[in-house]
Amino acid sequence: MRVFVQIPCLNEEATLAGVIADIPRTIEGVDEVRVLVIDDGSRDRTAEVACQAGADYIVRRPTTQGLARAFALGLATCLELGADVIVNTDGDHQYRGEDIPRLIAPILDGRAEIAIGDREVTRVEHFSPLKRALQVLGSRVVSLLAHVPLPDVTCGFRAYSREAALRLNVFSSFSYTLETIFLAGSQGLPVARVPIVPNRPLRPSRLFSNVFTYVKKSAATIVRAYALYEPLRSFVYLGAVLGALGLAGVGRFLYYYAIGEGGGHVQSLILSGVLLIMAVQAWMLGVLADLISINRRLGEDILYHVRRGGPSTTRVRPVAVSRAAPPASQPLVGADRR
Repeated sequence: MRVFVQIPCLNEEATLAGVIADIPRTIEGVDEVRVLVIDDGSRDRTAEVACQAGADYIVRRPTTQGLARAFALGLATCLELGADVIVNTDGDHQYRGEDIPRLIAPILDGRAEIAIGDREVTRVEHFSPLKRALQVLGSRVVSLLAHVPLPDVTCGFRAYSREAALRLNVFSSFSYTLETIFLAGSQGLPVARVPIVPNRPLRPSRLFSNVFTYVKKSAATIVRAYALYEPLRSFVYLGAVLGALGLAGVGRFLYYYAIGEGGGHVQSLILSGVLLIMAVQAWMLGVLADLISINRRLGEDILYHVRRGGPSTTRVRPVAVSRAAPPASQPLVGADRR
């Protein structure tokens, strides 16, 4: 049983050494623990610090492509290197390494394919009241839409079995946390929550500049993910709203017409007709999107079986994976090998 701990990083030279040092290298039921650092175009000494701190593998990107893509690259690399369980943690030392054994326990026991940390956000002292409220609301919305009950959907401290990692696809460049929950619900992958205690933040978040930006990007991600994995329901709900507005307008016109004042409300009747036409179009688009989603699911199944075919099918050509501080005679362990 091989456990890989992947750490997506961007300019984390100040905290990365502590993150790596905190990772347990001996876990009951696990044969070996390896650490992979994904350097997403850092402009500081992140890669050098990773080598000095004892990372086993490092992937370096020349330019920054975002947290979600760094996460996806880490999954692909861990799979290529033979990981059985993949743990994702942050480079800012937000999560404690001592929680890793408890995080992977549901996977090792066969109770889940994905385990997600639960920070119990209502009790986190360094969260503001607004952030706590937004976290709770967002978690309830995502849990309802994705059909995966979770109290902390944005926690990045997660563990994936090899089977789950083979099935994950990330399309967003903002964050992987929400999208992967929708995919887990769509694929029927069992998900477990594991209570954890986060560390106090050592720096402000770099994922977003303010709460408004975070809410806006998160809402866009939720809408996109729901439309991707539940296209028929998305367009049916949209059509229902448009249809209800259209019928309300028709009812309003009929009311005024019945009392002899319909002549001045023809415009509202025209608007209602347009809304009803849009509702029918939305329902038709829902049927079409649902048919297209069948092809997407077939494509995901094909990609899953291709990934299962062996290490050579999970190459990531734009980068090279290297062992940290290898001897001069040791070749790179590459995702760019041909």
